[in-house]
Amino acid sequence: MKEIDTRGLACPAPVLLVKETLDREQPDTLLVRVDNEAARENVSRFLASRGFTPQSDGAGADIVITTAAGRNVEQSHEESGSAEPRERANNRKIMVLIGSETIGAGDNELGAKLMTAFIKTLKEMGGELWRLVFINGGVKLVATGSPVLADLLAYQQRGLMILACGTCLNHYGLMAEKQCGQTTNMLDIVTAMQLADKVITFG
Repeated sequence: MKEIDTRGLACPAPVLLVKETLDREQPDTLLVRVDNEAARENVSRFLASRGFTPQSDGAGADIVITTAAGRNVEQSHEESGSAEPRERANNRKIMVLIGSETIGAGDNELGAKLMTAFIKTLKEMGGELWRLVFINGGVKLVATGSPVLADLLAYQQRGLMILACGTCLNHYGLMAEKQCGQTTNMLDIVTAMQLADKVITFG
């Protein structure tokens, strides 16, 4: 079993180190050590996208992720976060990147109302809405108390992939408060930007 120690590395270094090791050595089984919840979620999701079956134990500064022997060859070439539902395959892929709780500058109360209206109206994009990504202050919108949480959960239930930056969640102390979406990292975000036909940014 190949062991990889990513403790002490800032996002997205844990995922990148695991990716480099897989590409270089192609081990059948892995043991990955991480030291925070964001890294656990990111590494586990990346390993699953590469065909492994990750299992994690521990908490805090000593989390161990192990994989079962053998890989699902059908999944092994999919990058983290890149798989898409079949019903979206023929649509133009639009990624929306939200970096704040508000839209525009001048009045934060008005900006918050505009952001709420924007997220509620995103359903008008239909199947072209491919990824909804939250970074910086935008991650507050996927946490407990968000005015658009019900809308985001409804989008997620319909198959939209929602991603929230793990570094940002940690920064605002919201990792335990996250109510929807998958914890992500900059590798996922950059990869999604490359795959998207169009990227719309707010905040």
